[in-house]
Amino acid sequence: MNVLICPAPAKLNLFLHVVGRRVDGYHLLQTVFRLLDYGDTLRLSLRADGQVRRTLDLPGVPTSDDLCLRAAQLLQSETGCQLGVDIHLDKRLPMGGGLGGGSSDAASVLLGLNRLWDLRLTRQQLQQFGLRLGADVPVFVFGQSAFAEGIGEALQAVSLPPAWYVVLVPPVSVSTQAIFSHPGLTRDSKIIKMADFSEAENSEAGMRNDLQALVSREYPEVAKHIAWLSQYGKTRMTGSGACVFAAFDTEQAAHAVMAQLPGDMRGFMARGLDRHPLHDLAS
Repeated sequence: MNVLICPAPAKLNLFLHVVGRRVDGYHLLQTVFRLLDYGDTLRLSLRADGQVRRTLDLPGVPTSDDLCLRAAQLLQSETGCQLGVDIHLDKRLPMGGGLGGGSSDAASVLLGLNRLWDLRLTRQQLQQFGLRLGADVPVFVFGQSAFAEGIGEALQAVSLPPAWYVVLVPPVSVSTQAIFSHPGLTRDSKIIKMADFSEAENSEAGMRNDLQALVSREYPEVAKHIAWLSQYGKTRMTGSGACVFAAFDTEQAAHAVMAQLPGDMRGFMARGLDRHPLHDLAS
C-alpha cells in the first residue's frame, strides 16, 4: 500500500461547560462530542526518503503550524520510522469554526500513518500523541461519540440516538484563545456526571454552550445565525464557534430547513456518526 485516502470528519459539541481552570491556564471542560459524516479528506502518499511534505499550501497556515505535518513528524521522532509521506489535504471545514477541522486532520494523519508506515501503535498511544498536538485531537483518534472531561482528553464512549444536523457557517473566524482568555467568560459551571447527560439534554440549561453568549456578543454574525436557525429547533454553537447547529430526527426534516436558508447564509447538513471512518486503523 503506497497511497491511503483518509476522511477527517467534523465534530459537534452537543454541549460545552467550562467547569474550572488549571494552574497552567488550560480550562477544565465537560462536553459531549459527536462526529459527522462531513469533513476534510487527506491523501497520504508513501515516501521512502523520510521527507514529510504537504502538496498544497494552506492559506494562513505556515508549515511550522500545520498540524498534519506536525503529526507526521511527531510519529517519526517517537518511533524512529525512516519512511516519509506527501500529505494532500482537500479542505472543506472552515478554520475558526469550532468543527475541529485541524484537529481532525491531525488525527487522520496519525491513524493513516499508523497503517501506511506499519507502526502498529495502539489507540491509547495515538491518543497520547494527539494530546501533544492539541486538546481536540484525542477524540478523533478515540473515534466514537464521547463524553469528555479534563481539557477534553478524558473520554468515555456514549450512545447517542440517530440524528441529522443542519450546521450554519457564519462568515467569521473565532479565535479560541481569545475567547477562553476573555475576562467576560464564566468558568464555574456545575460539574455533571455522564449519567446525567440524557436528562440534561432535554433541558436548555443542560445543553448550553458556556462560550455562546460571549461569542454572540463579540461576533454579531454568530448571533444572527443562531437567531435564524432557532426558528426550526434548539440551536447551539459548537466549540468556541463560529458554527452553529440544530438536530433533526430525519434527513427530510434537515433538508427542509436547508431549503429555507437565506442567500446570505451558508451551511451544510450531515448525519451523526457513531464511529470514525478510520476507527479500525488502531486497536
